[in-house]
Amino acid sequence: MTSDPQPTPADPTPADHTPAYQDRVHRSHAAIAGGVLLLVIGVWLAVDALVRGEGSTPWVALAGLLFAVPLVVAYTLRPAVFANDDRLRVRNPFRTITLPWGAVSGLRSGYSNEVFTQDGTKYQLWAIPVSLRGRKKAARRHAQQVAADDPATSRVRPGAGPEGLRAPGDQAMDDLREIAERREGAESAQGEPVVRWAYEILAPAAAGAVLLAVLLGIG
Repeated sequence: MTSDPQPTPADPTPADHTPAYQDRVHRSHAAIAGGVLLLVIGVWLAVDALVRGEGSTPWVALAGLLFAVPLVVAYTLRPAVFANDDRLRVRNPFRTITLPWGAVSGLRSGYSNEVFTQDGTKYQLWAIPVSLRGRKKAARRHAQQVAADDPATSRVRPGAGPEGLRAPGDQAMDDLREIAERREGAESAQGEPVVRWAYEILAPAAAGAVLLAVLLGIG
């Protein structure tokens, strides 16, 4: 997982509530790499079926590709979290949730990273996965530096130290909490949550599923 925490100053205009900074983007590089690999394998298999397949095989391959590609994109390439001084935008596999900071009641990290609205609605942050392995590595680094009598880390508990001692996902959540606490009362950060379904993903996947079912049904 990575984040781009370097904000680029813009010219804030109170009249149209232009954010003071461009979006900070959090995405999972591991998920992107896995998605690209799956797409390459899927396209290679489909091309092979088109070239060598007989009867209905090429059509089944095309239908399967139409069904599978949107789902792979949805779960690997699409998820992202965008944050600026006015709002948090969560792009999950099938929905995009836009949350002004005034509508956010908290962000929680457990076995998944989640954001809660003022009315108690919960949304998972797919683009910021929890890595228990990353937390263990961060705890080991902290223990090693404490054992070496490093004064910068000997006074903090594991997992709560400087940025270099935090798991990437936990550090990203810390950054989001800092923005939420700083901007929750800002006039330009008020409003209601907006949820939009990703029809550009759902429509082709549904069409591929129907076509695949028909082709398999007729043999």
